[in-house]
Amino acid sequence: MLVVRKAARPRVVSRDPPRSGGGTDVVVRGVRISNAGRVMYDRPPLTKLDLVRYYDRVALPMLPHVEGRPLTLVRCGQGVPAGCIYMKHSKVWAPSQLTRVKIREKTKIGDYLVIESPEAIVALAQMDIVEIHTWNTCKDRIEYPDRIVLDLDPGQDVTWDTMIAAARLLREMLHTLDLESFLKTTGGKGLHVVVPLEPREDWEACLAFARAIAGALTRHDPALFTTTFGKRGRERQILVDYLRNNRTNTSVAAFSLRAREGAPVSLPISWSELTARLRPSELTIATVPPRLERQRKDPWADYFRTRQRFSKKAIAALEGI
Repeated sequence: MLVVRKAARPRVVSRDPPRSGGGTDVVVRGVRISNAGRVMYDRPPLTKLDLVRYYDRVALPMLPHVEGRPLTLVRCGQGVPAGCIYMKHSKVWAPSQLTRVKIREKTKIGDYLVIESPEAIVALAQMDIVEIHTWNTCKDRIEYPDRIVLDLDPGQDVTWDTMIAAARLLREMLHTLDLESFLKTTGGKGLHVVVPLEPREDWEACLAFARAIAGALTRHDPALFTTTFGKRGRERQILVDYLRNNRTNTSVAAFSLRAREGAPVSLPISWSELTARLRPSELTIATVPPRLERQRKDPWADYFRTRQRFSKKAIAALEGI
């Protein structure tokens, strides 16, 4: 069951260009920003307005990655150091720039927020949202994912060179199945390998395919790869997290900030950038906007044009590895 409606409309706000008056009256993309001077990060020192301006600057490139997808959000109402909460459902008021969707879950109907415009991205920042996480599906075809996300999560002793080799191995494995994949950082030490799909297969089939890939990697190199989620004992292993592909589970969105020291960003990158010179920790709120201004080509330009499917034979082939 899926019902779509606009979020309750708040009081009318100005549509004027961004401005500031006395440090409190700020409007960005028509969204009035309250408590603009609130400190959201200690290291580096960043205010709510800094976060709003970041999301304003990346809103256009970010939109294709998040548009129409149900969201899980990380809200830091008093700033990151004070602690943050995950918001899966949203029954409370939200700015009019956001859309609500009702989605049937196992025991109830969940109320989710959805982005459909650059203004909606800024509106989330006004709600003190630091991180934006998305489903692998869009509201118009909830039961049919249009991507698979494989999260490579390294133990504390795994080197960056090992992560590079692991991601390339996964890409080659997908190539043997005639599947193209795309790469992004996570805002941490991990990497997301993302496989775009035609929305033809249901959640169960997509999860089975992701599980088969993870299983093939662990059989190929059990000393390096694991599907065991506990951190103890896997300091030198990479967790292949395939559960991102379960219904209602999410992964951090491209261009989303992370609620971590340094204000790092989850960023789409090209496979050619995956070298020892790349430092994911240096992709931050301060460095990503200038990087976008210098960028000549979107490293994920082909992602949105890729049309591909996997087959049951592919799952069988992976299980035979």
